[in-house]
Amino acid sequence: MLSLAVSAMAAGAAQARAPGPAYPSCDLPAQRALAAATGGAIKDPRQAHISMRGNILQADIGSARKARRITQVQARRLFARVETVRRDTDRFVRKQGFLSAAERASYDRELDEVAGQICGLRRTGR
Repeated sequence: MLSLAVSAMAAGAAQARAPGPAYPSCDLPAQRALAAATGGAIKDPRQAHISMRGNILQADIGSARKARRITQVQARRLFARVETVRRDTDRFVRKQGFLSAAERASYDRELDEVAGQICGLRRTGR
């Protein structure tokens, strides 16, 4: 019985020491399910989703940079990728009046790739 308790404590300690940032962007299922409100220049719910994800991701890029998990060059490059997604999303909404589900899925995958860069995640092929 004592060995079982010791094993459980050792497993808990190993999990506590496990490397890996706890950035909100790293929880991809929660990020994909994120619902954001429209308002101001954001007229489409899917556009609001991408904008909110971009905001969270850019904050996490800043945090990763401050923690020295990524270099300044990497941070600039990742920040620019998020801005490109945001700009493209806005352009589609201005042109079409909405962002399609397929376009949202494509932009979500791009943001997942950026999150993978700061979270150390590997692409799962989805």
